[in-house]
Amino acid sequence: MADRGKFYITTAIAYTSRKPHIGNSYEIVLTDSIARYKRMQGYDVFFLTGTDEHGQKIEGYAEAAGCTPKEYVDKVSGEIRQVADQLNTSYDKFIRTTDDYHEKTVQKIFKKLYDQGDIYKGEYKGMYCTPCESFWTESELVDGKCPDCGRPIQPASEEAYFLKLSKYQKQLEDYIEEHDDFIYPEARKKEMLNNFIKPGLRDLCVSRTSFKWGIPVTFDDKHVIYVWIDALSNYITALGYDPDNPSEQYKKYWPADVHIIGKDIVRFHTIYWPIMLMALGEPLPKQVFGHPWLLFGEDKMSKSRGNVIYADDLIELFGVDAVRYYLLSEMPYASDGSITYETMIERYNSDLANTIGNLVNRTISMNKKYFDSVIQEPTVHEPVDDDLANTCKAAVAKVEELFKTYRVADALETVVGIAKRANKYIDETEPWVLARDESKKARLGTVLYNLFEAIRYFAVLIKPFMPDTSAAIFAQTNMNGDDYDSLENWGTLEAGRTTGAAKPLFARIDKDEMFKTIEAKQKETAAKEKANNEKVKETLEEKAEEKIEGVAQIGIDDFSKVELRICEIKACEKIKRAKKLLKLTLDDGEGERTVASGISQWYAPEDLTGHKVVVVSNLKPAKLCGVESQGMILAADNSDGNVQVLFADNMETGAKLR
Repeated sequence: MADRGKFYITTAIAYTSRKPHIGNSYEIVLTDSIARYKRMQGYDVFFLTGTDEHGQKIEGYAEAAGCTPKEYVDKVSGEIRQVADQLNTSYDKFIRTTDDYHEKTVQKIFKKLYDQGDIYKGEYKGMYCTPCESFWTESELVDGKCPDCGRPIQPASEEAYFLKLSKYQKQLEDYIEEHDDFIYPEARKKEMLNNFIKPGLRDLCVSRTSFKWGIPVTFDDKHVIYVWIDALSNYITALGYDPDNPSEQYKKYWPADVHIIGKDIVRFHTIYWPIMLMALGEPLPKQVFGHPWLLFGEDKMSKSRGNVIYADDLIELFGVDAVRYYLLSEMPYASDGSITYETMIERYNSDLANTIGNLVNRTISMNKKYFDSVIQEPTVHEPVDDDLANTCKAAVAKVEELFKTYRVADALETVVGIAKRANKYIDETEPWVLARDESKKARLGTVLYNLFEAIRYFAVLIKPFMPDTSAAIFAQTNMNGDDYDSLENWGTLEAGRTTGAAKPLFARIDKDEMFKTIEAKQKETAAKEKANNEKVKETLEEKAEEKIEGVAQIGIDDFSKVELRICEIKACEKIKRAKKLLKLTLDDGEGERTVASGISQWYAPEDLTGHKVVVVSNLKPAKLCGVESQGMILAADNSDGNVQVLFADNMETGAKLR
């Protein structure tokens, strides 16, 4: 096999917020099919995937789960990698942005850009979307909400460092205009130029101070490096990039031949990332391919919609290659694809069981019946044979052409077209009829030889899409010629080889029985998620209880803002949904208010009713376990571990402490 040089391909790194659903998993299967095809052709492939593990959202998820951010991302990153392995993807490296070498290199990158004046310190004021971790101006909002995810946004203001996107705007615009193949598909290129670049680029916020779960800025420890420089740099840190001394591996594989990413993050990969590389003086990736989404029916998958499908559940129901086949065949080149259980069952039965499985099974069975499983020499040629051979040879060239522009679904359809043509060839030649006439036995042997040769072409070309199926076909047929180069010439199959026993590659699915299994699986998943949600909710409530009596250190200016008032407890009761909270109904001298206080293990309701207490009366209200708490009563920790409320029974209700 000729060495065709290097080929570096990457997925976007998956965000470690939750276990990935099947829509998230499409990308790594798509990328894997391209990587496998390139390896089969003789390229030295490096396939990178991994996880993006920093940010405000992760900090919040970890708090809700009652663990540290590192513990949280360890768990989710493990789930993401497990799904990638279950889908039989052949990645060469799995990077985590919490890897020590990545964090150190990102700090060096940030410092280099700062030292050369491409990063500067300023202040950000604008609207912020926490789920997307993105800042927006008022003019960029859609109906007052985030233009990317449609969720509500909040005003934000904080000190931050900025990357000078504006400095490189003209250079980037010229590069995209001069490199027609940089952004795929074409529609994505026009969107980036017309909607974002030509109207003018705003400098990019690249640090944050409002959370801590991130890579610290080495020269300003109040700041952590924001997601874009952190996450996007993974494509070079994974290869051993260093601003001062890049590794030999980096020099070998960079620039990337293609970044495979979702259409929703094309902007970051074709604007922010190229400008970062320009500032670093490094080559840009050759191509960025923004693939569409895989939807459930017509809707994007989300837990809130209750339409999430997980890869491991599908694999358990249908098998890994059936899942890979569906993902790769159902996704159009430029528009969103769709997944439903109904269509998956239909495609499984029609394409996998009937077209592919039946072809292999029938051919092996006929060869056993008519020739004691020995593949015959092709000695009696007829014109109908040429069309089958031409279909197979044309498929090789067409698949190669389609992969150049990542039209993977079309390439897969072309490969399956070989199996469809071979089934038609069986109908045309009617081997069972030939078998009745002893004088036509040589022709029968030729027909079966041609069928095995077509199956061989199919089995080689299907490897990138369905590797286990390819291996199973070669195992059952005992054919030679399982390498790509063997497809250069029709007739490479060796006669005289003995085929094995026919085993169904894909057993037909009973639709009704499958839906019973699916329904049971959905109930099981829903029960697990409900239990998990209740656990998270309970954790949040317990944390709220723990914090309710806490007081932070403040300065004299802040203390002057605090209003302490004498209130009388008119009623007191336990809060059913909380272990530690009591609900106090208070008279503050001007009206009635409620306070939730975490003192139930030290006081019974009857111990408090009628007493007067000191209350922080201008504390911002907070809802705790369904109760709106409008203040905080003062209490003291004793040395014996008990808590004692500060009673003020001899003071006037409503009096303010000075």
